[in-house]
Amino acid sequence: MKEKIFDSEIKVMEIIWDSEPVSAKDISVVAADKIGWNKNTTYTVIKKLEEKGYIKREDPGFVCTSLVTRDAVRKNETKGLVERLFGGSKKALFSALLDDEELTGDDIEELRRMIDKR
Repeated sequence: MKEKIFDSEIKVMEIIWDSEPVSAKDISVVAADKIGWNKNTTYTVIKKLEEKGYIKREDPGFVCTSLVTRDAVRKNETKGLVERLFGGSKKALFSALLDDEELTGDDIEELRRMIDKR
């Protein structure tokens, strides 16, 4: 990913990923309903996403489609989080997560299976 993606941009990307291809107008309707944004706010975020190369917008109807996958954004954001808050240590991230959440036996087994697959 070339540029940082902000929370507001991720919200719009989620709408696009869930419905693409989708018109800018339809994105603004969903954003108004789910987030409470007005049309101008949504269009501003769409324009920023297009400028950053995260989406493309085509006529007629300003139809938007993603140029990056949800998974790619998640991986990039997770990597950034680990770098910024945990000094690049995935172990420190997992430790923090485990300290904050009570896990069932099933949760622990599932996590073990995931680690074993690696």
